[in-house]
Amino acid sequence: MMELGFAEIDFDRKKRRGFGETLFGRGKTCQQLYRLFESFEINKEPVLATRCSKEQYQYLKDKGLKIIYDEVSSTIVNNYAMPKISNTNSFIAVCTGGTADVPVAEEAVKTAEFFGASVKKFYDVGIAGIHRLFNRIEEIKKADVIIAVAGMEGALAGVIAGLVESPVIAVPTSVGYGASFNGIAPLLTMLNSCAEGVSVVNIDNGFGAGYNAAQIFRKIHKGEK
Repeated sequence: MMELGFAEIDFDRKKRRGFGETLFGRGKTCQQLYRLFESFEINKEPVLATRCSKEQYQYLKDKGLKIIYDEVSSTIVNNYAMPKISNTNSFIAVCTGGTADVPVAEEAVKTAEFFGASVKKFYDVGIAGIHRLFNRIEEIKKADVIIAVAGMEGALAGVIAGLVESPVIAVPTSVGYGASFNGIAPLLTMLNSCAEGVSVVNIDNGFGAGYNAAQIFRKIHKGEK
């Protein structure tokens, strides 16, 4: 543990859980985020921060930290990389219903990749033009784990789950019109899916889906060199 006054960094988490600690950027001041990143830099540990703003990124960069900011996913990573889980052709498939779901999907992608998993993207395969999904389903079926990100009514996860044998992690997004209630409608659809093998994370929680998928991916490939 490292005590910073406003936070305690858990450097032992990787020993307990396989993956190290991550940071939630929203709500933290630029100075607080800098102190946290600086602590990981001192210990030469990789760190991922989600929900970060351009202002936070620029502040950290101006302080001399070697970091990478992805504007779409709003993530920041430092210059230390996690080892790849597997060198095989295995991968996690990240699918979206539409382009508006991409920011949440990219948070899942960046999270899974940060923790060493290989990812392939299948964007804009929603059921409004279901032929798009069918055109890519054979490749999606090859994935060890599938993340389905969708707003509106959120039917994508159940449809995919009915076509594949891999576990499906459903991510409802807050994309949609009034009756979607900022993601509650797709959340309920996904929770009530009659297709087996669907697990559901919280609304817009790309990080949670990416983390969960990376855990499954790691267990599948544990022991591989």
